[in-house]
Amino acid sequence: MSCALIAIKARARCKSRLAEVLAPAARLELVRGMLDAVLCAARAARTLRQIVVVSPERDSVPADIPVLADAGIGLNESLSAAQRVLHQFGCHELVVLPADLPEVTAMDIDALVRAGRSGGFAIATDAAGVGTNALYLNSPRPFRFRFGLDSRRLHLEQARGLGLDPHVVPCAGLEFDVDSPEDLERLKEPAWHTRLQA
Repeated sequence: MSCALIAIKARARCKSRLAEVLAPAARLELVRGMLDAVLCAARAARTLRQIVVVSPERDSVPADIPVLADAGIGLNESLSAAQRVLHQFGCHELVVLPADLPEVTAMDIDALVRAGRSGGFAIATDAAGVGTNALYLNSPRPFRFRFGLDSRRLHLEQARGLGLDPHVVPCAGLEFDVDSPEDLERLKEPAWHTRLQA
């Protein structure tokens, strides 16, 4: 069974690009709500055994979910440090999820894991097809995470370099993240609009 790593910054620093359209309280509510959506999907996923959050603060993370301290050294470095910790506990099967996937489901996560198990690696891209919105990794060797510009290509190259056979998984729930005001308009759930207007 896999272990999910969900990375999130200090909540007040998240989604700064939305500052022009959302007041700080509404932005905080959005960030917490999206994290909760990801945690709920991960809890319901049949292929996950453990959920770990990587963050400088616990904030609204439930008490039964471990939080690994993020020392502020950057997302990729923090994920690599978390991978080393999990390897020490014998967990080599990892699912890395961002905290801003408001429409992700347990079935999406299970589909990613099942696709990855055949070759040791699977990736779900962003809507543009160039970024990384989730990845599955099963390797005892360290993986160099490359979230950021052109991360899809960089992650696929890294996986092949480790001798893995990567799969690209098209999945709407993993594809849609919220980074811009336009993304806010795409949120389908009326409950999200109610939250942001409150």
